[in-house]
Amino acid sequence: MPINILMPALSPTMEKGNIARWLKKEGDSIKSGDVIAEIETDKATMEIEAVDEGVLAKILVPDGTADVPVNQLIGLIAADGEDVAGVAAGGGAPASAPAASAPAAAAAPAAPVAAAPAPVAAAAPTASAPAAGARVFASPLARRIAKDAGLDLTAVSGTGPHGRIVERDVKAAIAGGGVKAAPAPAAASAPAPQAPRAAAPAAMSDEQVKKFYVPGSYEEIPHDSMRKTIARRLVEAKQTIPHFYLTVDCDLDKLLALREEINKAAPSVDGKPAYKVSVNDFVIKGMALALMRVPDANVTWTEGAMLKHRTADVGVAVSIPGGLITPVVRSAEKKSLSTISNEMKDYAARARARKLKPDEYQGGTSAVSNLGMFGIKHFSAVINPPHATILAVGTGEQRVVVKNGQPAVATVMSVTLSTDHRAVDGALGAELIAAFKQLIENPMSMLV
Repeated sequence: MPINILMPALSPTMEKGNIARWLKKEGDSIKSGDVIAEIETDKATMEIEAVDEGVLAKILVPDGTADVPVNQLIGLIAADGEDVAGVAAGGGAPASAPAASAPAAAAAPAAPVAAAPAPVAAAAPTASAPAAGARVFASPLARRIAKDAGLDLTAVSGTGPHGRIVERDVKAAIAGGGVKAAPAPAAASAPAPQAPRAAAPAAMSDEQVKKFYVPGSYEEIPHDSMRKTIARRLVEAKQTIPHFYLTVDCDLDKLLALREEINKAAPSVDGKPAYKVSVNDFVIKGMALALMRVPDANVTWTEGAMLKHRTADVGVAVSIPGGLITPVVRSAEKKSLSTISNEMKDYAARARARKLKPDEYQGGTSAVSNLGMFGIKHFSAVINPPHATILAVGTGEQRVVVKNGQPAVATVMSVTLSTDHRAVDGALGAELIAAFKQLIENPMSMLV
């Protein structure tokens, strides 16, 4: 009996994947443990291994196929002793057939109903006059003239930018005399009940794109799976998590001096420093220690309970082509600054090559997003579920401050903590960010 190769679920949240490439060809012998294909998820490119021996008889989903559902049949292996040609010829239906057959059959009776509106769409006027009930785009002057003349703007074709109705269109319509009167307003004594307000669409439709932008003035770049996932998760985060923001300024002078000493003392390995600690490494370590000092903030909100974490696993936002990913420094409170530094360099390099493993970017208890290298002074980050907090880090810059009652110049960094107010309320968040500030301004305490 042929051995099925199914699209694997490479993470708990994975629903679809892309076939990047097959590393074995039809007819190749396969041993258990052989890497047979590369699968692209929304975050990384993963290798899948064979778990059985045999011959790759048939590739059902070719290289470059996108959005293949998890558990869909993608290939067939002929087991030892099986007829490879027979397996290839009749061993599998099209990969999507088993999953799609039932929904297709169920949808068939509804086809005539769904097709009914087609003649209406075909008969729609090609001019830019708005359809009945559609929103009318017109200049204020055009609206006033139309109102005074009793003119229904839905019967007017607009010649302004992107089909907008302007003054000359209204005057031409009045002069032509071929327009219908505006509908009479409803009686004030009997107002119609208002329907619930519809939610705003998540994205512009093709019709809206054509209305607002001139064809040829833009390039369409299809969304890849990473960008779709980022968009979905950010919308869910802002819609479902009550964000609360707290900002403080941190004096970096002591930290910068200590960083210089640490880097100067770094031993040489093959002619290169063994490590080079950055300000962001101090931030990661400081956030981890702050979470351990304020354990009630090191939590995750769930429907049934609050998860109080025993370690501080800090995710770090890393920009990669087409989006971003958040590898997690596990138990960061226990690691030295040099270990965190080297771990982050490795994570960043493999993230950009999409070679991170799911366990390296999933989970975590909090996160850090640093845009200081771009000169950003202040911003508020969106919480990345399942975290309850995220720290947005701005640039360190020289500012005039008051020290001992006198003006002085110091290197100051603004940071903003976003909290999930269900799990970390204002006072608890203030305690957490105060602990972080104390660690950053007294960095020697991170080394003991």
